[in-house]
Amino acid sequence: MTRIAIDAMGGDYAPYEVIAGAVWAAQDYGVGLELVGNQDRIEQVLEQISKEGFLSECGKAGRKRRVRVNVKSLDIKITHASEVIEMGEAPGQAIRKKKKSSIVLAVNSVATGSSDALVAAGSTGAAMAASLFGLGRIHGIDRPAIAVTLPTMKKPIVVIDAGANSNCTPEMLRQFAIMGQTFSKNVLGIENPRVGVLNIGEEAGKGNELAQHTYKLLEEEQDKFNFVGNIEGREIFLNLCDVVVCDGFVGNVALKITEGTSSMLFRMLKEQFKSDLLGMIIGLLAKPFMKRIYTKINYEEFGGALLLGIKGITVISHGRSKAYAIKNAVRVAKEAVVNGVNRQIAESVV
Repeated sequence: MTRIAIDAMGGDYAPYEVIAGAVWAAQDYGVGLELVGNQDRIEQVLEQISKEGFLSECGKAGRKRRVRVNVKSLDIKITHASEVIEMGEAPGQAIRKKKKSSIVLAVNSVATGSSDALVAAGSTGAAMAASLFGLGRIHGIDRPAIAVTLPTMKKPIVVIDAGANSNCTPEMLRQFAIMGQTFSKNVLGIENPRVGVLNIGEEAGKGNELAQHTYKLLEEEQDKFNFVGNIEGREIFLNLCDVVVCDGFVGNVALKITEGTSSMLFRMLKEQFKSDLLGMIIGLLAKPFMKRIYTKINYEEFGGALLLGIKGITVISHGRSKAYAIKNAVRVAKEAVVNGVNRQIAESVV
């Protein structure tokens, strides 16, 4: 049985929502859990969920529902952690000072083989730093990168790097392309993924030196990459490629703009539907369709982002993740373990 280590104390809604999502996933996906955090608080939450279940605020139906979980039937191990790394702490210093923090001990569980993968919704920097130092890099990978799955009109795409590395070299982006297409093929099930470089224009000579040199590297290795050239920001969601390669600074900015824009559009639509009687009628008629669209673009459906390039599986969830998002993050972690993403990356880098 695949066992997933959970940083139970990380995230805006920890530990309740994190634990709720984890046990929900354990029940639905048949995984074992290692809940890492304050033991007393973890046991209190498990007891509460066992008695009354929990209310899920999101799901495919787009409505709240009470989820019942038979906690006693699940394979759950609790590892006590006396410390927590807060969001505002410097990641490198924090993981060195707080050896007994939940994220450090959760990573250690994967490093020692007690667990097969890690899910963390706390400080992204702490999860990255702890995973890098605790698990090490895959041979041939200079820097790990965050692979984020995004919805499009047809099928999901992968954006890599989404924030792990602000300063990159063309060779690093080449490695990101290898990791991204491996993830796309083995986890998302896309055969022969198309790879594109995020740029300000389609022509090979467009963009800064990093983008231009990366273009040349990928173009020279058509036997290794299904390279389709440059992809502009407006084309990310048009299915012109399956893997979008960029440095972490550009990738993170693009993701944050996308998230903010989609949230604004939904708020604007809601306001218009409430503006007058006609709007209310149209809003009621459109409600089922709006729910379907929201489900497709909701980050909770994708659960979390894989930190690729390390000798282990780390899934980093949004800091605002609630139970449904954590459940899907555990699913992503299990799929990465079962499909052998790290082995595939190691073989592709050679």
